[in-house]
Amino acid sequence: MRYMMTYDLMETTRVTNQWLGATAQALGSYPAMGLFPNPFFQLMSAWGDVTERSFGRMVAKPDWGVETVVAEDGRDHIVQIETVKEKPFGNLIHFNVQGRAAKPRKILLIAPMSGHYATLLRSTVKSLLPDAEVYITDWHNARDIPVSEGKFDVDDYTLYLTEFMSHLGPDTNVIAVCQPVPLALAATAYLAEHDPANQPATLTLIGGPVDPDAQATEVTDFGRRVTMGQLEEMVIQRVGFKYAGAGRMVYPGLLQLTSFISMNAEKHASAFYNQIMKTAKGEAGDHDKHNKFYDEYLAVMDMTAEFYLSTVKRVFKDRDIARNAFSINGKPVDISKITDVAVKIVEGTEDDISAPGQCLAALDLLKNLPDNKKAAHLEEGAGHYGIFAGKSWRTNIRPLVLDFIDDNAGREHTPRAANVKSAPRTEVKRRKRSSEGPMPV
Repeated sequence: MRYMMTYDLMETTRVTNQWLGATAQALGSYPAMGLFPNPFFQLMSAWGDVTERSFGRMVAKPDWGVETVVAEDGRDHIVQIETVKEKPFGNLIHFNVQGRAAKPRKILLIAPMSGHYATLLRSTVKSLLPDAEVYITDWHNARDIPVSEGKFDVDDYTLYLTEFMSHLGPDTNVIAVCQPVPLALAATAYLAEHDPANQPATLTLIGGPVDPDAQATEVTDFGRRVTMGQLEEMVIQRVGFKYAGAGRMVYPGLLQLTSFISMNAEKHASAFYNQIMKTAKGEAGDHDKHNKFYDEYLAVMDMTAEFYLSTVKRVFKDRDIARNAFSINGKPVDISKITDVAVKIVEGTEDDISAPGQCLAALDLLKNLPDNKKAAHLEEGAGHYGIFAGKSWRTNIRPLVLDFIDDNAGREHTPRAANVKSAPRTEVKRRKRSSEGPMPV
């Protein structure tokens, strides 16, 4: 911490950049500047517009934007977002479709706590709503949680998951995306042993690090090189007095965003350059493809220091889940206790966050689960984002997941999914590494 800018200084830097963008936009678009036949002022205004928008989005929680859904009757039905269970560090919310009979499929989406808000799964929610009752974990920004609420580490996170699963009951179909995959597996095993009546019907694990050593990525490489002491010294900061969580030790979302961008720096730089050029030409809009993506991508939240550090140590360094040595508050959790919950693995061949094999390792831990309750799918050409929210998810993976849910509930397949075939598993080459940054979780 001593080698880095303080939390308040980071926030001041962000606000300054936002102000510089607003100033450049105002100056460049001033009517008098139109008298000069020079594109400089148009470029200045465009740069300012893109810069102000980008730095402003970094501290704002995006809206869900899920207002209506089309039902079988062909009508738009209003979607009401209801808080089902409220907790200090995260809520369980339900997307209640008004005027529509309850769907037989009940899906719990476990959103990542890895720097972005749960709204990152907005398109996933929208794609599932026509066919299911959708619930999701809505994690809170650590900067807004008073220190008096206590700690929140991987043990607490896993217990939150068990509580949410128990609340929804045994007919729940859990879908965990990315970071929570190993902890969702542990939570299911915990319920299988301590509350079997409330374990979920199915568990779909999408692109998560069950065994980080199964296939190296930049994330796992960084985790091996850096010690826990170095991480604590480099990236942990204390929330400033501007927020309700003043004094809480956190891993700032701005640092996580930096690490994400550094992994594909050239691609992001090119995207912003192109957006500035489009804005200067008058071809950009508030809801164009660039702004839709980056309004969500740049919106980041802080994680508690203990959650970030315990995730790095126990999931990545010590491989507690992969070794079946995970425990919750000192109580061992045996993954092999899962004997009745059907488990499906989904991976993408081009995933550079959780490479193919990392998530598939879960099946090796399920020693007492019958083979007919295990399934795996590798999506050819899909990256990390694509397997849960992109084209691959919409056209191929989503129908397969719904079929998997129906198969284990004795229901017929949906017509849309009937002809979808699983992509064959292929050998994936190790991806080129880019510049280093703090370790994403």
